Amino acid sequence: MKTREKEEFENLIKDIENNNNFKELDNELHHGISRYGHSYRVAKSVYKITKKLNFNYEEATRAALMHDFYFDYQLEENTPMKNLIAHQNAAVLNASKYFELSDLQKNMIESHMFPLSKVLPKYKESICLTLVDKGVALYEQQRYKIGMKLGVYLLFIFNMITMQK
Repeated sequence: MKTREKEEFENLIKDIENNNNFKELDNELHHGISRYGHSYRVAKSVYKITKKLNFNYEEATRAALMHDFYFDYQLEENTPMKNLIAHQNAAVLNASKYFELSDLQKNMIESHMFPLSKVLPKYKESICLTLVDKGVALYEQQRYKIGMKLGVYLLFIFNMITMQK
């Protein structure tokens, strides 16, 4: 990202990043990295794409950063499959608690799991977030989560071998 674009991106999200509750996402594991790291990566990609396409990139970038603004404890009673459908509601509630959201931003967050979610993407920015989130999630799953699982298995095997000696 060019320096001027990087500055613009950082200025768009500065207040969100500085929010203490949002910072806590750095302690939440998501796709093998922190939920904060995932959200930041999604927001950066949404910023680049929506700006290039002359969409409402300011609102889109901010919504993209907050699309997974939820905590595991908020969904403890759900099954992992139900969390795929329910976490957007928690994200909208948390984002609305600390920031003013437009209808566009609410729709982006609520529909980012389409076609699993009940909320349809009504805006081109919503569709952009949905596609980018899935692409980033696939990348992270492949790059981090699989490697992390493999590391756990290798550690287990190593411990089993060393315990037998």
